[in-house]
Amino acid sequence: MSTLSYETELDKVLKGENVCHDLSVSQLVEQSLERKEGMLTSTGALRATTGKYTGRSPKDKYIVEETSVRDKINWGNVNQPISKEVFENLYKKVLNYLQKKDQVFVSKNFAGADKNYQLPIRVVNEYAWHNLFARQLFIRPTQEELKTHEAKFTVISAPGFKADPNIDGTKSETFIMISFEKRVVLIGGTEYAGEIKKSIFSIMNYLLPEQNVLSMHCSANVGNEGDVALFFGLSGTGKTTLSADPERHLIGDDEHGWSHTGVFNIEGGCYAKCINLSEEKEPQIYNAIRFGSVLENVMLDDQRKPDYDDTQLTENTRAAYPLELIPNSVMPSVAGHPNTIIFLTADAFGVLPPISKLTKEQAMYHFLSGYTSKLAGTERGITSPEATFSTCFGAPFLPLPANRYAEMLGEKINQHEVQVFLVNTGWSGGEYGVGKRMNLSYTRAMVQAALQGELNTVETIVDPTFGLNIPAHCPGVPDEVLQPRETWTDKVAYDAKAAELATQFQENFKKFAKVSDEILNAGPKV
Repeated sequence: MSTLSYETELDKVLKGENVCHDLSVSQLVEQSLERKEGMLTSTGALRATTGKYTGRSPKDKYIVEETSVRDKINWGNVNQPISKEVFENLYKKVLNYLQKKDQVFVSKNFAGADKNYQLPIRVVNEYAWHNLFARQLFIRPTQEELKTHEAKFTVISAPGFKADPNIDGTKSETFIMISFEKRVVLIGGTEYAGEIKKSIFSIMNYLLPEQNVLSMHCSANVGNEGDVALFFGLSGTGKTTLSADPERHLIGDDEHGWSHTGVFNIEGGCYAKCINLSEEKEPQIYNAIRFGSVLENVMLDDQRKPDYDDTQLTENTRAAYPLELIPNSVMPSVAGHPNTIIFLTADAFGVLPPISKLTKEQAMYHFLSGYTSKLAGTERGITSPEATFSTCFGAPFLPLPANRYAEMLGEKINQHEVQVFLVNTGWSGGEYGVGKRMNLSYTRAMVQAALQGELNTVETIVDPTFGLNIPAHCPGVPDEVLQPRETWTDKVAYDAKAAELATQFQENFKKFAKVSDEILNAGPKV
């Protein structure tokens, strides 16, 4: 089936009488309520639940094995190949399924705030609330832009269509398939809205490096003096929380590109974890959850007030809202070159320092390692934190080989003399189940000190296991908190756990065969 025939098949569906095009936020909320897809909360946000799929389904994500991408994709457990025949069969079935629905919702959007690298996209949804989610998460066209908008990629999401693995060639009822040649993303069998967002991110992670733009799984903000900071980290490590700083201006909370002119947001909204969210700790995010925003899997009380502490459905509760609901956001969301990069990790072992300054070689080592803990609920089957290494802090979304992204980052760190820090937002005083999660106020103080250059001249202590330069002092943080071994009552247990994690670092890094000795020697020593 050619690209043209794919477009013709899709055009037939989109011209149907059951299709609603580019509805407003109010109309999509109204449709969601009429169709009983969700309910309004006391804050005015729309709350929906996603059934048994409350996180991404990485084992059900595929890239179609096509001639033009076959030699470029980093095939493996993350980028699983699927045949064109399997894709084409499911594509026809999903379109036929949508033609029979009472209503289908379509919106035109963009990915990429920098117009030089902007991708026009179209999102086709079975559910109105999913279309609202897409409208708020991607960049919304103006009325003038809608007139000339021509989608270069289409996401088709039909949660009610479930695959039959015995017939359709999938592993389960769920499938997320990307065809780069047909410019189509096909999603079925899951109601989790994050699949829509992350599929476009995966596409941009393929397209942008081809244009010499580094695509990054990070949040970004900018100070009043124009100083830009990037925060790398997987879900739950604090990207959204730490970048939403009332003293700085938010560029974006999750996905960015870094071109020859600076950084830009790939999205037009934020998708924040809201477990234990409070107005006191995170006022910007808390107050952004109002009419037009979407809450996923958040429990409500009798007055329909969100209970952010209730994990009855999942710990991966989410809030989706447009960027402009953050008071000091940058619109359009573009800025200059970064001055500071912060790698965020949620260390479930409790042995990494809360902050350390990295040499360029250490920065490359930890970027390639991408160590953190998968937190409960972000993926199906994860019920408690697990140590994991996710290359470039975004392996689930990187179609190209890791070295491609790492080399681009190293070049940019050199070119722009960027300061790099590793920040542990995970556990202190013991491993998960024994110690406690790092105090958010301490983390904020450390990040602020790093961004303001206050740690550049502070005396540092070299960690004997990890080789990291730990500041001896930091404004607003007790000295003993900075040295992880001092926070453990049982020092012998700390040494054993540190050695265990260091060994895991070394074992993981064996897969990077082509790195320099300088980078290899920048890692932990057992």
